[in-house]
Amino acid sequence: MFQPALPARKNDAHKGAFGSVAIIGGDTGMVGAALLAARAALLSGAGRVYAAMLSSQAPSVDISQPEIMLRSPKALTQLAQLNCVVIGPGLGQSETAVELLEFWLAQNIPILLDADALNLIATHPHLAAATKNRHAETVITPHLGEAARLLATNAETIQQSRTEYAVKLAKIFRVTCVLKGAGSVCAYYDGSWFVNTTGNVGLASGGTGDVLSGIIGSLMAQGLSGLDAAKLAVFVHGAAADSLMAQGIGPVGITASEVAAEARNIINQLNQTDANEGHQ
Repeated sequence: MFQPALPARKNDAHKGAFGSVAIIGGDTGMVGAALLAARAALLSGAGRVYAAMLSSQAPSVDISQPEIMLRSPKALTQLAQLNCVVIGPGLGQSETAVELLEFWLAQNIPILLDADALNLIATHPHLAAATKNRHAETVITPHLGEAARLLATNAETIQQSRTEYAVKLAKIFRVTCVLKGAGSVCAYYDGSWFVNTTGNVGLASGGTGDVLSGIIGSLMAQGLSGLDAAKLAVFVHGAAADSLMAQGIGPVGITASEVAAEARNIINQLNQTDANEGHQ
Protein backbone atom coordinates (compact mmCIF):
# COMPACT_ATOMS: atom_id res chain seq x y z
CA MET A 1 0.00 0.00 0.00
CA PHE A 2 2.79 2.44 0.81
CA GLN A 3 5.40 1.99 -1.92
CA PRO A 4 6.96 4.38 -2.37
CA ALA A 5 6.34 5.92 1.04
CA LEU A 6 8.21 9.15 0.42
CA PRO A 7 10.74 10.20 -2.21
CA ALA A 8 14.34 9.57 -1.22
CA ARG A 9 16.05 12.62 0.24
CA LYS A 10 19.17 13.67 -1.63
CA ASN A 11 22.16 14.78 0.40
CA ASP A 12 22.27 18.17 -1.35
CA ALA A 13 18.54 18.88 -0.96
CA HIS A 14 17.29 22.13 0.59
CA LYS A 15 14.12 22.89 2.56
CA GLY A 16 12.31 24.05 -0.56
CA ALA A 17 12.56 20.53 -1.93
CA PHE A 18 10.29 19.20 0.81
CA GLY A 19 7.35 21.48 0.29
CA SER A 20 5.59 24.27 2.11
CA VAL A 21 2.36 23.68 4.03
CA ALA A 22 0.08 26.16 5.76
CA ILE A 23 -2.32 25.45 8.62
CA ILE A 24 -5.31 27.78 9.00
CA GLY A 25 -7.59 27.74 12.04
CA GLY A 26 -7.13 28.44 15.73
CA ASP A 27 -10.00 30.75 16.62
CA THR A 28 -10.45 31.87 20.22
CA GLY A 29 -10.21 28.93 22.60
CA MET A 30 -8.96 26.61 19.86
CA VAL A 31 -5.45 27.87 19.15
CA GLY A 32 -4.05 24.52 20.25
CA ALA A 33 -5.75 22.70 17.37
CA ALA A 34 -3.84 24.73 14.77
CA LEU A 35 -0.57 24.40 16.69
CA LEU A 36 -0.94 20.62 16.95
CA ALA A 37 -1.56 20.34 13.20
CA ALA A 38 1.38 22.61 12.41
CA ARG A 39 3.75 20.73 14.71
CA ALA A 40 2.67 17.42 13.20
CA ALA A 41 3.30 18.79 9.70
CA LEU A 42 6.79 19.86 10.72
CA LEU A 43 7.61 16.53 12.37
CA SER A 44 6.34 14.72 9.27
CA GLY A 45 8.99 16.30 7.08
CA ALA A 46 7.59 19.40 5.40
CA GLY A 47 10.36 21.83 4.54
CA ARG A 48 8.42 24.92 5.61
CA VAL A 49 5.40 25.09 7.89
CA TYR A 50 3.24 28.19 8.27
CA ALA A 51 0.32 28.68 10.62
CA ALA A 52 -2.36 31.36 10.61
CA MET A 53 -4.78 31.68 13.49
CA LEU A 54 -7.97 33.69 13.79
CA SER A 55 -7.80 34.30 17.54
CA SER A 56 -6.72 37.75 18.64
CA GLN A 57 -4.99 35.98 21.53
CA ALA A 58 -2.88 33.73 19.28
CA PRO A 59 0.86 33.75 20.01
CA SER A 60 3.33 35.43 17.70
CA VAL A 61 5.69 32.48 18.06
CA ASP A 62 5.26 28.85 19.03
CA ILE A 63 7.75 28.61 21.90
CA SER A 64 7.70 24.79 21.82
CA GLN A 65 8.25 24.69 18.06
CA PRO A 66 9.70 28.03 16.91
CA GLU A 67 10.46 26.59 13.47
CA ILE A 68 6.78 27.14 12.60
CA MET A 69 6.30 30.48 10.89
CA LEU A 70 3.23 32.23 12.26
CA ARG A 71 1.41 34.63 9.94
CA SER A 72 -1.87 36.49 9.91
CA PRO A 73 -4.58 34.86 7.78
CA LYS A 74 -4.32 37.79 5.33
CA ALA A 75 -0.53 37.58 5.06
CA LEU A 76 -0.82 33.89 4.30
CA THR A 77 -2.88 34.64 1.18
CA GLN A 78 0.13 36.49 -0.26
CA LEU A 79 2.52 33.53 -0.09
CA ALA A 80 3.29 32.11 -3.51
CA GLN A 81 5.32 29.09 -2.43
CA LEU A 82 2.62 27.05 -0.69
CA ASN A 83 2.25 23.45 -1.85
CA CYS A 84 -0.67 22.52 0.40
CA VAL A 85 -3.14 24.23 2.73
CA VAL A 86 -4.81 22.58 5.72
CA ILE A 87 -7.86 24.53 6.82
CA GLY A 88 -10.21 23.72 9.65
CA PRO A 89 -8.43 22.81 12.92
CA GLY A 90 -10.01 25.16 15.46
CA LEU A 91 -11.30 27.36 12.64
CA GLY A 92 -14.64 28.19 14.24
CA GLN A 93 -17.69 29.23 12.25
CA SER A 94 -17.40 33.02 12.17
CA GLU A 95 -17.92 35.15 9.09
CA THR A 96 -14.14 35.49 8.85
CA ALA A 97 -13.86 31.70 8.78
CA VAL A 98 -16.41 31.55 5.95
CA GLU A 99 -14.49 34.17 3.95
CA LEU A 100 -11.18 32.37 4.43
CA LEU A 101 -12.68 29.08 3.34
CA GLU A 102 -14.21 30.73 0.26
CA PHE A 103 -10.81 32.14 -0.68
CA TRP A 104 -8.84 28.93 -0.29
CA LEU A 105 -11.41 26.73 -2.01
CA ALA A 106 -11.02 28.98 -5.05
CA GLN A 107 -7.23 28.55 -5.19
CA ASN A 108 -5.57 26.01 -7.48
CA ILE A 109 -3.62 24.36 -4.68
CA PRO A 110 -3.94 21.01 -2.89
CA ILE A 111 -6.09 21.44 0.20
CA LEU A 112 -7.17 19.43 3.22
CA LEU A 113 -10.50 20.24 4.85
CA ASP A 114 -11.07 19.26 8.46
CA ALA A 115 -13.22 20.03 11.49
CA ASP A 116 -15.05 23.36 11.23
CA ALA A 117 -14.23 23.68 7.54
CA LEU A 118 -16.41 20.60 7.05
CA ASN A 119 -19.13 21.96 9.33
CA LEU A 120 -19.20 25.17 7.28
CA ILE A 121 -19.45 23.20 4.04
CA ALA A 122 -22.34 21.24 5.53
CA THR A 123 -24.28 24.43 6.34
CA HIS A 124 -23.37 26.70 3.40
CA PRO A 125 -24.43 25.38 -0.03
CA HIS A 126 -22.08 27.73 -1.89
CA LEU A 127 -19.08 26.27 -0.01
CA ALA A 128 -20.24 22.75 -0.80
CA ALA A 129 -20.51 23.72 -4.48
CA ALA A 130 -17.04 25.29 -4.42
CA THR A 131 -15.62 22.08 -2.96
CA LYS A 132 -17.23 19.92 -5.63
CA ASN A 133 -15.96 22.20 -8.41
CA ARG A 134 -12.31 22.21 -7.37
CA HIS A 135 -9.73 20.83 -9.82
CA ALA A 136 -6.77 20.62 -7.43
CA GLU A 137 -6.31 17.73 -4.99
CA THR A 138 -8.78 17.84 -2.11
CA VAL A 139 -8.85 15.67 1.01
CA ILE A 140 -11.56 15.72 3.66
CA THR A 141 -11.12 14.12 7.09
CA PRO A 142 -14.51 13.89 8.84
CA HIS A 143 -15.27 12.01 12.02
CA LEU A 144 -18.68 10.39 12.30
CA GLY A 145 -20.47 13.55 13.40
CA GLU A 146 -19.00 15.68 10.63
CA ALA A 147 -19.75 13.01 8.04
CA ALA A 148 -23.34 12.86 9.27
CA ARG A 149 -23.73 16.60 8.92
CA LEU A 150 -22.30 16.55 5.40
CA LEU A 151 -24.80 13.83 4.43
CA ALA A 152 -27.75 15.19 6.45
CA THR A 153 -28.09 11.99 8.45
CA ASN A 154 -26.92 10.77 11.87
CA ALA A 155 -23.71 9.28 13.21
CA GLU A 156 -25.33 5.93 13.98
CA THR A 157 -26.30 5.48 10.34
CA ILE A 158 -22.77 6.29 9.18
CA GLN A 159 -21.24 3.89 11.69
CA GLN A 160 -23.34 0.97 10.43
CA SER A 161 -21.94 1.30 6.88
CA ARG A 162 -18.67 3.19 7.22
CA THR A 163 -17.15 2.13 3.91
CA GLU A 164 -20.33 2.85 1.96
CA TYR A 165 -20.63 6.37 3.33
CA ALA A 166 -16.94 7.17 2.99
CA VAL A 167 -17.18 6.31 -0.71
CA LYS A 168 -20.40 8.30 -0.99
CA LEU A 169 -18.76 11.39 0.46
CA ALA A 170 -15.75 10.99 -1.82
CA LYS A 171 -18.01 10.77 -4.88
CA ILE A 172 -20.33 13.63 -3.90
CA PHE A 173 -17.49 16.08 -3.32
CA ARG A 174 -14.98 14.56 -5.79
CA VAL A 175 -12.35 14.20 -3.08
CA THR A 176 -10.30 11.75 -1.10
CA CYS A 177 -12.29 11.08 2.07
CA VAL A 178 -10.74 9.84 5.30
CA LEU A 179 -13.60 8.72 7.53
CA LYS A 180 -11.90 8.66 10.91
CA GLY A 181 -12.49 6.13 13.67
CA ALA A 182 -11.51 2.57 14.49
CA GLY A 183 -10.48 1.22 11.09
CA SER A 184 -10.31 4.59 9.34
CA VAL A 185 -11.59 4.34 5.76
CA CYS A 186 -9.70 6.08 2.95
CA ALA A 187 -12.04 6.42 -0.04
CA TYR A 188 -11.49 7.96 -3.46
CA TYR A 189 -14.13 9.35 -5.76
CA ASP A 190 -13.46 6.62 -8.34
CA GLY A 191 -15.05 4.21 -5.84
CA SER A 192 -11.85 2.62 -4.51
CA TRP A 193 -11.37 2.38 -0.74
CA PHE A 194 -8.93 1.12 1.88
CA VAL A 195 -9.36 0.33 5.58
CA ASN A 196 -6.49 1.12 7.93
CA THR A 197 -5.48 -1.60 10.38
CA THR A 198 -3.17 0.32 12.75
CA GLY A 199 -4.14 2.26 15.85
CA ASN A 200 -5.79 1.73 19.21
CA VAL A 201 -8.22 3.37 21.61
CA GLY A 202 -5.45 5.67 22.84
CA LEU A 203 -6.19 7.82 19.79
CA ALA A 204 -9.60 8.65 21.28
CA SER A 205 -8.35 11.87 22.84
CA GLY A 206 -8.48 15.54 21.95
CA GLY A 207 -6.14 16.78 19.25
CA THR A 208 -5.27 13.50 17.55
CA GLY A 209 -7.42 14.42 14.55
CA ASP A 210 -5.54 17.71 14.22
CA VAL A 211 -2.29 15.75 14.22
CA LEU A 212 -3.59 13.49 11.45
CA SER A 213 -4.54 16.51 9.34
CA GLY A 214 -1.07 17.97 9.79
CA ILE A 215 0.58 14.73 8.71
CA ILE A 216 -1.59 14.38 5.60
CA GLY A 217 -1.00 18.02 4.65
CA SER A 218 2.74 17.61 5.12
CA LEU A 219 2.86 14.53 2.90
CA MET A 220 0.82 16.29 0.20
CA ALA A 221 3.20 19.25 0.35
CA GLN A 222 6.08 16.80 -0.15
CA GLY A 223 4.55 15.60 -3.41
CA LEU A 224 2.25 12.70 -2.57
CA SER A 225 -1.20 12.59 -4.11
CA GLY A 226 -4.13 13.16 -1.79
CA LEU A 227 -5.01 9.47 -1.72
CA ASP A 228 -1.43 8.28 -1.18
CA ALA A 229 -0.89 10.90 1.52
CA ALA A 230 -4.11 9.89 3.27
CA LYS A 231 -3.31 6.17 3.18
CA LEU A 232 0.22 6.64 4.45
CA ALA A 233 -0.78 9.17 7.10
CA VAL A 234 -3.55 7.09 8.68
CA PHE A 235 -1.18 4.12 8.80
CA VAL A 236 1.61 6.20 10.37
CA HIS A 237 -0.81 7.89 12.79
CA GLY A 238 -2.15 4.56 14.01
CA ALA A 239 1.28 2.91 14.06
CA ALA A 240 2.57 5.76 16.22
CA ALA A 241 -0.14 5.05 18.80
CA ASP A 242 0.65 1.33 18.63
CA SER A 243 4.35 2.03 19.13
CA LEU A 244 3.64 4.23 22.15
CA MET A 245 1.51 1.50 23.70
CA ALA A 246 4.26 -1.06 23.08
CA GLN A 247 6.57 1.23 25.05
CA GLY A 248 4.13 1.21 27.98
CA ILE A 249 2.67 4.64 27.12
CA GLY A 250 -1.09 4.25 26.96
CA PRO A 251 -3.63 3.47 25.84
CA VAL A 252 -4.84 5.61 28.75
CA GLY A 253 -3.36 9.09 28.59
CA ILE A 254 -1.71 9.04 25.16
CA THR A 255 -1.59 12.65 24.02
CA ALA A 256 -1.80 14.08 20.53
CA SER A 257 1.64 15.65 20.98
CA GLU A 258 3.13 12.25 21.75
CA VAL A 259 1.50 10.79 18.64
CA ALA A 260 3.00 13.53 16.48
CA ALA A 261 6.50 12.93 17.82
CA GLU A 262 6.24 9.17 17.42
CA ALA A 263 4.88 9.57 13.88
CA ARG A 264 8.25 11.05 12.92
CA ASN A 265 9.94 7.85 14.09
CA ILE A 266 7.52 5.68 12.11
CA ILE A 267 8.06 7.68 8.91
CA ASN A 268 11.83 7.39 9.26
CA GLN A 269 11.54 3.66 9.88
CA LEU A 270 9.42 3.26 6.73
CA ASN A 271 11.89 5.27 4.69
CA GLN A 272 14.79 3.21 6.02
CA THR A 273 12.95 0.03 5.05
CA ASP A 274 12.38 1.40 1.55
CA ALA A 275 16.06 2.30 1.24
CA ASN A 276 17.20 -1.14 2.39
CA GLU A 277 14.83 -2.91 0.01
CA GLY A 278 16.01 -0.72 -2.83
CA HIS A 279 19.62 -1.84 -2.32
CA GLN A 280 18.82 -5.55 -2.31
